Amino acid sequence: MRTSRTLRIVDAFVILWAVAGAYSIRFGLDSTFTISGQDSSYVWLSIILAITWWLMLGAWSTRQSRILGSGPDEYKRVAAASLWLFGFVAIFSYVFRVDTARGYVGIALPAGLAGLLLARWLLRQHLSVHRQKGRRMSRLMLIGGSGGIVHLAATLVREKHAGYVPVAAYTPGDQSSSNELTNAGLPLLGHEPQTQAILEAIDQCKADAVAITAGVQLNPRTLRQLGWELADRNVGLILAPALTDIAGPRIHTQQVAGLPLIHVTTPTLEAGQRVAKRLLDIAVSASLIVLFSPLFAVLALMVKLDSRGPILFRQDRVGFEGAHFRMLKFRSMVIDAEARLTELAHRNEGNGLLFKIRNDPRITRTGAFLRRYSLDELPQLFNVLSGSMSLVGPRPPLPSEVAVYEQDVRRRLLVKPGVTGLWQVSGRSNLSWQDSVRLDLYYVENWSLAGDLIILLRTARAVLTGHGAF
Repeated sequence: MRTSRTLRIVDAFVILWAVAGAYSIRFGLDSTFTISGQDSSYVWLSIILAITWWLMLGAWSTRQSRILGSGPDEYKRVAAASLWLFGFVAIFSYVFRVDTARGYVGIALPAGLAGLLLARWLLRQHLSVHRQKGRRMSRLMLIGGSGGIVHLAATLVREKHAGYVPVAAYTPGDQSSSNELTNAGLPLLGHEPQTQAILEAIDQCKADAVAITAGVQLNPRTLRQLGWELADRNVGLILAPALTDIAGPRIHTQQVAGLPLIHVTTPTLEAGQRVAKRLLDIAVSASLIVLFSPLFAVLALMVKLDSRGPILFRQDRVGFEGAHFRMLKFRSMVIDAEARLTELAHRNEGNGLLFKIRNDPRITRTGAFLRRYSLDELPQLFNVLSGSMSLVGPRPPLPSEVAVYEQDVRRRLLVKPGVTGLWQVSGRSNLSWQDSVRLDLYYVENWSLAGDLIILLRTARAVLTGHGAF
């Protein structure tokens, strides 16, 4: 794959930059760039370290095409390979009593690791642009029941950054699904449950990989033979079980008598996790309140001078386990906005239960600016500090919304609502109600502290672009 070849070159460049930089900072170079004395031994160490580092990135499969472009696995492998390497250096130095310069290692490791991760991120953005245009994609033939195929195909089409484009379907043992698949835009290449027939279909659509979806009617022996044949043809094999919106930390595989059993743990927020999340909320919200205090004063003055009424807008919202609280925002509408809601109901552009108007006449001039960059939500930091909200979580709903929630939607109330969340970084008001609910439930089911930090970083970009805010 072209991206894998590019990564080999980029990795080599970053490693050489980190190792050479660490050497020059620690030992220095004279005006003629000559090396003398004991420092010359570190030249050979640097060469060996650079070559070994590059090889370990390959040994840890950090350049495999299946992990490039999406998911955290690529970053985890880069970090693991780098840390293992320097762990070996530390053990070697201790066992053989080699006096390795700590400053040299202390510069090379963090600089190289940061450079590698940054380079991977930049290449991922570049790859994502190509994939959104339909380039650098793997052709995928889907095998299984019609329902599982349609669901998987729709997901892959929506998430183009994953790098798979469904090109055909094969439904072994099911002859009644052609209309459903045709509506999904997938040609049906057959339904015979024999390995040879499936292989002929793969050749026909020129698939790079095969995905086995839910509802597949193939016996274990046929699946095993198919796997052997695909390996001989260098065609990838993907198993896509009927598990949706389940994140990696909750999935564990166990080998039992040759069977790969998938265990899915129950989503719970343990006491230690709750404490860690709360400490993060307190530390970040308190710091931001102090940092933004001059901005708070300026925005408050702008709101006061623009229109009559209070500076802060207080609204009843539903929080953790159904508890009500008063959410704070800078007032962005005229004071009689709630009274005019009925007359504007016919202009609603919101998704489902949410009322939104793109050019709402109730919004003040200052309010439009505040909403554009989500500055009206800054007072919610006080809600976070007091404990009624969290920095990251589902959108805080109104009591009227909660009153008509379906049972599964009520799972959003199992965690504190957030100032930001997956809905904030994924389109905000541009999302459908179903997508908003799906993102919030995904967050509840798969919460992690690392996930919160990533969402906070993505929020900064979403706020600066103003995408989906109105």
